[in-house]
Amino acid sequence: MARILITGGAGFIGSHLADRLLSDGHSVIALDNLFTSKARNIGHLAGHERFKFIRHDVTEYIYIEDKPDAILHLASLPSPVDYLREPIKTLKVGALGTHKALGLARAHGAKFLLASTSEVYGDPQVHPQPESYWGNVNPIGPRGVYDESKRFAEAMTMAYHRYHGIDTRIVRIFNTYGPRMRPDDGRVVTNFIAQGLRGEPMTVYDDGMRTRSFCYVSDLVDGIVRLLESSEVDPVNLGNPREMTVLEFAKTVQRLTGGTSEIKFVSPKDERTKDDPYKRQPDISRARRILGWEPKVSLEDGLRHTIDYFRELFATEGR
Repeated sequence: MARILITGGAGFIGSHLADRLLSDGHSVIALDNLFTSKARNIGHLAGHERFKFIRHDVTEYIYIEDKPDAILHLASLPSPVDYLREPIKTLKVGALGTHKALGLARAHGAKFLLASTSEVYGDPQVHPQPESYWGNVNPIGPRGVYDESKRFAEAMTMAYHRYHGIDTRIVRIFNTYGPRMRPDDGRVVTNFIAQGLRGEPMTVYDDGMRTRSFCYVSDLVDGIVRLLESSEVDPVNLGNPREMTVLEFAKTVQRLTGGTSEIKFVSPKDERTKDDPYKRQPDISRARRILGWEPKVSLEDGLRHTIDYFRELFATEGR
């Protein structure tokens, strides 16, 4: 049994990781300032003897009374709604937050795992994207605050590994979905599900020919746990290699939510799609070889679970 600290532990992915680690017999400390996450994500863990929640901003000095054996650094502002609205906070979490979390790992001799992102590849000129690809990122564009915060976090993590000898891991997370996502986070999954459940037009940007690859959260969590338990230091892609157009995805959600919503093509008049990757598909060859991992949950099964969650959430909140 290990004691594991998760920054961003009340977030979408962080809360699912907490569930998995607790079920594996570990103790979990979730650290979160609840700026973009919701307390309801970890509400079911209240009173659990091996779970503790600390409300704290990761960009400030972190003091942990209980010595962690591992730190999973997931704190970030990953949704377009958040990082476009809070660009400086996004950069601070990626830079100062990662520095504080790494400092804590060094102080306690803890293993450190950084949750990075496929956005380090930017709008890729290599397809699918392997870990060896250095990316095509616009550092001064509106999306650059998130992309560069994660690229800096990766550089900082490797510097602590090389200079201080910290035992580190880096996971590059591709589009992930599932229960506990925020309905208003501005991502394509939540946008389409919310619109489909309300019978509203499903807004597809431009011609809908951009591509994405969607991984269900339980598959991602399994990959992260395998990476944590491995000895791999270099970055590892985790995502579902099944690529589809956004239009195809919209039609799938349309069907699964009842089919009453029409699909409406729009041209956004703000910065939501500026420098938005045209194609996104992970090369998971390394994950298969090193971790023995690949996703198992089908898109339709994962979407059904996610839609059921949002249907219940909307009924509870009267939306």
